[in-house]
Amino acid sequence: MIRGDERAGATGSGGRRGGGGAVQFSALGLRLADARTEESVRGLLKAVEAELRDTVASADPFVTEAARHLVEAGGKRFRPLLVALGAQFGDPTRAEVVSAAVVVELTHLATLYHDDVMDEASVRRGAPSANSRWTNSVAILVGDYLFARAADVSAELGTEAVRRQARTFARLVHGQIAETVGPRPGDDPVAHYLHVIAEKTGSLIATSAHFGGLFSGAAPEHVAALAGYGETIGVAFQLSDDLLDIASESAESGKTPGTDLREGVPTLPVLYALASDDADAASVRLREILATGPLTDDALHAEALGLLRESPALKRARETVRSYAEDARAHLAPLPDTPSRQALEFLCDHIADRTN
Repeated sequence: MIRGDERAGATGSGGRRGGGGAVQFSALGLRLADARTEESVRGLLKAVEAELRDTVASADPFVTEAARHLVEAGGKRFRPLLVALGAQFGDPTRAEVVSAAVVVELTHLATLYHDDVMDEASVRRGAPSANSRWTNSVAILVGDYLFARAADVSAELGTEAVRRQARTFARLVHGQIAETVGPRPGDDPVAHYLHVIAEKTGSLIATSAHFGGLFSGAAPEHVAALAGYGETIGVAFQLSDDLLDIASESAESGKTPGTDLREGVPTLPVLYALASDDADAASVRLREILATGPLTDDALHAEALGLLRESPALKRARETVRSYAEDARAHLAPLPDTPSRQALEFLCDHIADRTN
């Protein structure tokens, strides 16, 4: 299950839903003070959009329509953005950079088709999900098709790209299995949850930043730094989306606040609350409500949401997000002080601050 900006409310440029993947730099907490860097990043992302549409095209018009369904629905294009920023530490004009960004975005889109089937979702990025528009079988098969197209493009980039993409895919699958099975008896639910996010979200974002450095010809130590940054900022990004589901009073999180609570999804604040031994009345009451599972009763849902917003568990979850954001910043230390590095640092600040 991929939550947060990828479910119902992501918008493109000008506040429109979809937007063909136009990136809202301000929405991502991104600042590009240098005009040349911004022009390079925007140019790369524009090229990625065109290549995405071309790459998913098929001789079968129906396959093309279904495969382009989520491409055209838009999204933040966070992963291609990290490819583009990582490429600024080498030569961002290399054609391989665009292809690398297409690989990671196709891989991501494929997981969304599969996720919607598993979650029985009806909406994705403000549009009907593929499984609700067609069928579960079609959604699964289109996801498989996108994985195949990603592998094809990877092959053109060489053995290293194929190996990295395959290993990333394996981590995505392991993460999904771990989430589906749940923690084993004796496992720490919080550690299990963080592991799932690292596998399902951090792994592909790490590969995105890695690919940006690798295929732009950046120095090996810079490529490694970008990969480490991507892994940790990816976890922070997902955790902050989970917190927004509770803390936001608006549609900032991309969905109605408290959706995870209503669906019984045990996000980090909920896990911290359940593990708490605080004896105050509010904490005890919160544990009682959360222990019942999905909160479909409107009154209980509202009560739990209010208690969570004022709980030590939410504060602790915010501290965890900030810790991951600071770890991500530390990974940037080997990189030169350039506008691209500054943009990656600003992203750390945005993710750490947006749930406060």
